[in-house]
Amino acid sequence: MPIITDLLVDQFGAFVSKYQGRLRVTQKEQTLVEAPIMHLQRVVITGRGVSLSSDAIAACCREGIPIHFLDTHGRPYAGLYAAGLTGTVLSRREQLAAYLDERGLAVGRALARAKIANQAALLRYIAKYRKDAAPDLYEALRGAAERVLGHQEELSRLEGTCVDVVRERLLSIEGRAAHYYWKALEQVLPEEYGWPGRVGREAQDPINAALNYGYGILYSQIERVIILAGLDPYAGYIHADRPGKPSLVYDLIEPFRVPVVDRTVVAMANRHMLLRLDDRALLDEESRRGLAEQVLQRLEKPETYEGKRVPLRIIIQEEARRLTTYLRKEREAFEAFVVRW
Repeated sequence: MPIITDLLVDQFGAFVSKYQGRLRVTQKEQTLVEAPIMHLQRVVITGRGVSLSSDAIAACCREGIPIHFLDTHGRPYAGLYAAGLTGTVLSRREQLAAYLDERGLAVGRALARAKIANQAALLRYIAKYRKDAAPDLYEALRGAAERVLGHQEELSRLEGTCVDVVRERLLSIEGRAAHYYWKALEQVLPEEYGWPGRVGREAQDPINAALNYGYGILYSQIERVIILAGLDPYAGYIHADRPGKPSLVYDLIEPFRVPVVDRTVVAMANRHMLLRLDDRALLDEESRRGLAEQVLQRLEKPETYEGKRVPLRIIIQEEARRLTTYLRKEREAFEAFVVRW
C-alpha cells in the first residue's frame, strides 16, 4: 500500500478524525481512508460539508502538518498551522526592511526572470516532441519561446532604489512575456476544450478552470513553506500590498506555476484525461479530484537542482529558506529556480 503524504478530502459529508496515530476519513459510517500521521505532510480540504474533530486538528498542529481549505474554484480561503510557526521576529523585520532597499528589487527581478525562463522552457519541451510529426508547429513553438525569453533583457535593465520604483515596469514585462506564452500554448491544446485564452477568476472553460484550481493547490504549498521559513506571507515585493492579500505567496509561486501546474494541465488535456465542468461552470468533483492528485504527484517528481535530482516539493522548501537567508543578509544573492528540461 502506498504511503499517504497528502490527504485530500473532497467528499460531501466526510468527517476527519484521529484514530490510533492515524487520520481517518469517514462518510456515513464508512471508512474511506486512513493515513498515518507520521507520514503526512499536509491535509487539503477541497469539498463542501467536510468536518474535522478537534483531536485531528491538535494532532496535525503537534506534528507541524498544515490543513488547507480550498473553495470549489481552487481558491484557498483558510489554513490551519501550529501557533508557534508564526513566532519568528528577526526574519520578518528584515523582510519588511528589504521592501525599502535593493534587496526587494533583487528578489522581484529574480522571481520574474525565473518565471519567464520556465515559460520558455515549457514551450521548448513541448516543441521537441513535435519536431518530426509537426515541423511547422515545432518552429512556431521554438519561435514563441525565444520571444518569451527575450523579455529577460528588459529585466536586466530595471534600475531603482527599491522595488516600488520599478513595479509597474516589471509587471508590464511579465505581462508581455505571458501574452506570447499563452498564445503559443493555444496551438497545442485540443480544440474540444474551447480554450478562449488565459482567463483568471470566473473562468468558463475546462482548461482555465483546471489552471486556476491547480494554482490554488500550489498556493497552499507555497504558503506553507513561507511560514516554515519564518516569513510573513502577506509582505511581498512584486505584488502590491493590500489588506488580506498574501503578496509574498503570489510572488514566490511565480517560478513554480509552469513546472507544477501548467505542465500538468497541458499533459492531462493532450492525454484526454478528465477535465469537465458541471452545470455551474466549475470543474466537477471527479475532475477536481483527478487534477489534485496529478498536481500533488507532480510535486513529488524530481527536477535538477544544484546538480542533483530533487523532488519539486523539496525545491520549493529550499527556495523559501534561501529567500530568508538572503533577506537576513546571510546570502550574497538570490536566484530563483529555473527548470531544466
